[in-house]
Formats: sequence, C-alpha cells, structure tokens
Amino acid sequence: MKLKAYLSVLLSIAVLGSASAKKGGNIKFVEYDLPNGLHVILHEDHSTPIVAVSVMYHVGSKNEDPQRTGFAHFFEHLLFEGSENIGRGEFMKMVQSAGGQLNANTSQDRTFYYEVLPSNQLELALWMESERMLQAKIDETGVETQRKVVKEEKKQRYDNTPYGQLLNVVYENAYTTHPYRWSPIGKEQYIDQAKISEFMEFYKTFYVPNNATLSIGGDLDIKEAKAFIEKYFGSIPKGTKAVPRPTEVEPAQTEEKRVEFYDNVQLPAVIVAYHTPKMGTKDWYALQLLTQMLSQGQSSRFQKELVDKQQKGLAVGAFMIPN
Repeated sequence: MKLKAYLSVLLSIAVLGSASAKKGGNIKFVEYDLPNGLHVILHEDHSTPIVAVSVMYHVGSKNEDPQRTGFAHFFEHLLFEGSENIGRGEFMKMVQSAGGQLNANTSQDRTFYYEVLPSNQLELALWMESERMLQAKIDETGVETQRKVVKEEKKQRYDNTPYGQLLNVVYENAYTTHPYRWSPIGKEQYIDQAKISEFMEFYKTFYVPNNATLSIGGDLDIKEAKAFIEKYFGSIPKGTKAVPRPTEVEPAQTEEKRVEFYDNVQLPAVIVAYHTPKMGTKDWYALQLLTQMLSQGQSSRFQKELVDKQQKGLAVGAFMIPN
C-alpha cells in the first residue's frame, strides 16, 4: 500500500538553544557547576518521600558518524551492562530491590538516564550514575548482548510495526545535510561492524562530566545532596578533548517536497511535516499549544472535523518533535 509523506517548509531550521534561570513559575531550584564541568540542578520538594535522579548527556544521533549511526541509542542500552563495581545486569536489580525504578531514552540531541527511588536511597542512585560515567563495563560480552537487544527493538518498533518506518522516511527527506536526517535507531549493520575500540572512543568522548547535566528533584536536603555529588562526581576527570558538535548548516528548503513510500499495510497514511523554530522559543511553545488544540482528545478540532464529520480518516494527530 502506498504511503505519502508531504514535506513543506514554513519556517527555517534552527539549532537547539538553552537558557538558565533560578526560578521558573513556582519551581525554585539551585544550579551550579563542578570544577570538572558537570552541570548540576537541584530542586527540593518534600511533598512525597521520593527523589528523582537523572543524568543527561549532550550526545544523540546528531553527534554520530554517518557511517556509525545508532551509536548513541546503542550506548543507552550498553551502559546498563554494569561497571567495574556493579555486576553485569545488576543496575536494574539494585534499583528495584531498593524500591525504585529506572529507565533511559535517546533522541537526536541527548541521552537521558534516570532513577526514581525512596529519598533515603539518594546516595545509591548517585553512586550508580557516577559508576556509569567513570568506569562503565564495555567489553565483547556486553556489546554482543546489546546488539541482539537493539536489533529486536528495531524489529518490534520499526520493521514489524504498521507505519513504523514513516518517521524515518520523513527525517531522510526533511534534511539533506544535517545529521537530523537519520533517526536514533540508526542502521544495525553499523553496530555490527563497529569494534570495541570504537565504542570505547565514543564513551571517552561523550560520557564525561563536562558533557553532562545532573538533576535531582524531590525529598532531599540541598546541603546533603551537594556533599553526595562532590563525593561521587567531584573526582571524575574532565574530558581531555573538545566534545565534537555538528557544524553542518541545513540549506533553506524553498519548495514543497512530496515523497511516496510503499509498505506492507492495508490503509494509506498521510504525513504533513513542517520545519519549525528551535525548542524553547515563544513560537515553539505557540506551535506546541496549537498541536494540542488541533489533535488532543476526542473533542479536538481535527478529530471532530476530519474523523467524525467528514470521515476522511480513521485517526488523526499532530505533534512537535523536540530538537
């Protein structure tokens, strides 16, 4: 069945920007940097006896070599293999046995790890994340294990899912030079071809304190949290070289682009994709609100007009891709 993805440009592409503040609405937080470059954000909230600990690394699929796509997402899995002091596969067991949960995700721009635990387990989470940053276990056994896991994920989420390839087709056609043109899942043959030395180089380049943001929110004492952070992260050395960033500038798209994609599904789908302003700008938030108004819920404008009234389709939606 033929699937059509229509790509047209209203606004030019811009890269992700950032801003810092000491107060956002009613949320107060403490923000500072360690000498090794680790950025820290702390938010104290005693409403429930839990803490959320997260480490975001500024590495995503946009930082990959075009001949090694999928590395950032692969590392999301690989770095649960353990460390010099955490046994293989013990990350999840240790957190769950302490009454918590954990997960991770990867986008074009960053890789994000987090734990949610009872507040008396804050030190455990910080120790585990420092182990991941400083001395993760990267060897043939772990790499081969996670190769199988990632391949299975790709089959389930993309290859064997109706319309699973649609967004990949959009990315490939929305960009001509910028590394946003490939999705975080990447190409599995590149992961198969990569050597241990390449994985180690990626780890040493991007998993360094000066390329990470540690954030903690919840039932914590700021002074105690700072002491734990210094204890577990203060001695981790700063990266020895500059963290590479994409320098490609995507040329402005000047006309509508139409692509027809064929897949093994019975019903056609249409995607209309627009380049938008960078995340965090006023226009970006306005568009985020617009997508909610158009497609969120059974009473949304798209649902009532296109599905219920005109019966043009079985489902309709709109969303922003944050990058």
